[in-house]
Amino acid sequence: MLVHTAFDFAAWFCAWLMGTAVGRRIQFNSPVRGPDTAPGYFIALSLGAIGGAILFGSANMTIAGLLRLGHSIAGAIAGGIVGVEFYKWFKGIRGSTGARFVAPLAVGIAVGRWGCFFAGLPDFTYGIPTTLPWGVDFGDGIPRHPVQIYESLAMLIFLTIYLHAIAHGRAFFLRQGFYLFVGYYALQRFLWEFLKPYPAVVGPFNLFHILCAVMLCYSILMTRLNHEFRQAVPKL
Repeated sequence: MLVHTAFDFAAWFCAWLMGTAVGRRIQFNSPVRGPDTAPGYFIALSLGAIGGAILFGSANMTIAGLLRLGHSIAGAIAGGIVGVEFYKWFKGIRGSTGARFVAPLAVGIAVGRWGCFFAGLPDFTYGIPTTLPWGVDFGDGIPRHPVQIYESLAMLIFLTIYLHAIAHGRAFFLRQGFYLFVGYYALQRFLWEFLKPYPAVVGPFNLFHILCAVMLCYSILMTRLNHEFRQAVPKL
């Protein structure tokens, strides 16, 4: 678990570096100015993310019969979204405010998942058994899907496409970046969940399948609403 902690710190450090680099070079072309730097915004974001991470991580552990505290990056993203959307509703803020978090989140997840990989079985993020040649034995003598690496590579692909797009001024990525990130993360995570041994709660779907489906719907809905909002904003 010390290795896992080391990768957690590495993920935060890489996210900070990425946020600094992108923030200095890219203007995200948003009509909404300032709310993402307000103290209340970060309080809502932090409380939502921490609460979501613990709630969904622990709930999944409980469903699996493991009565211990857990945490989940999917839960953190979902909780952070709830916290920020509540803050925006309370303050009367419209439009996307999460663009500058996209690249840091993507690189943070890509690095952090390697910590889950090296943590092995105790982390409860391993995949189901496989006969594929890249199956990994995490210590129980059973080759398993390295789903942590799958997710890391998937997020690196997104990050590469996203950075290339914003570096070339692609308006759609500049304006809808956060919702694109949420949708992409939810979709790839939904697929990897089929390769995890988590117990089903509805048909063949586990808790994170359901959470990711909700996040994907949020992404689609908010992309549309943000487009309509921007169309209504006078050009400056």
